[in-house]
Amino acid sequence: MFLEINHVNKQYKKDKQTNDVLVDIDTSVAEGEFVSILGPSGCGKSTLLSIVAGLDQVTSGEIRLDGKLIKKPGKDRGMVFQQAALFPWLTVEDNVIFPLRKEMTKKEAQKRAQEYLQMVQLSNSAKQYPHELSGGMQQRVAIARALAMNPKVLLMDEPFGALDEQTRARMHVELERIWLETKKTILFVTHSISESIKLSDRIIVMGTRPGTIIADIQVELPRPRRFDQKETIQLEKQINQLLKKEIDKVVEEELAYAANQ
Repeated sequence: MFLEINHVNKQYKKDKQTNDVLVDIDTSVAEGEFVSILGPSGCGKSTLLSIVAGLDQVTSGEIRLDGKLIKKPGKDRGMVFQQAALFPWLTVEDNVIFPLRKEMTKKEAQKRAQEYLQMVQLSNSAKQYPHELSGGMQQRVAIARALAMNPKVLLMDEPFGALDEQTRARMHVELERIWLETKKTILFVTHSISESIKLSDRIIVMGTRPGTIIADIQVELPRPRRFDQKETIQLEKQINQLLKKEIDKVVEEELAYAANQ
């Protein structure tokens, strides 16, 4: 497999206590596949993405990309966060150019930036500054910046979580178009069931306390996907039931803990 996550465990120590964040996460992602990681808050999905990015380290286990062990950040992985994290003093074009400066000449970087700004349909905004753009447009710049590095994997941590519902729906269309055009491998963290169904080839559903994989679901629905389809409704119901069990478990644990205090 292209991206291999092999029996990954992650623990944090606090006040002499060891807390399990991730337990035996074992899965893989094929090249060109769009995989969503879905789960309730606190299940460790963002931690897992940070480990794949090389921003955090495993306690045990390993992650390999195209056979290479991941231990630190690298240009083979592009990251898009919930906030666009653009430099406010740079133009849109210069934000995309910024990570390319050491990789190529200024002329080559400008050409690459223009290519990806055209892909995200922001060519006309190249000379604007981030504060002049909407939230959705800023996220498209962030996606262009990540893609311009030509990473093997695009990692996306709830990239549309801060957007309003209409903008989010438009961004789903945009991202699906970009993915179909580039064939990039995408690992996408979300807490939205509908978002994961809309975009993904597969949905990895995580449970919490500690974070584990409770389901790995192949989404075999034709694109573009519609939410009035019988199959889509059934899949959403199936995932919702899985997550409800996890949330109910957490509530029961908290009530039991409170009763013993």
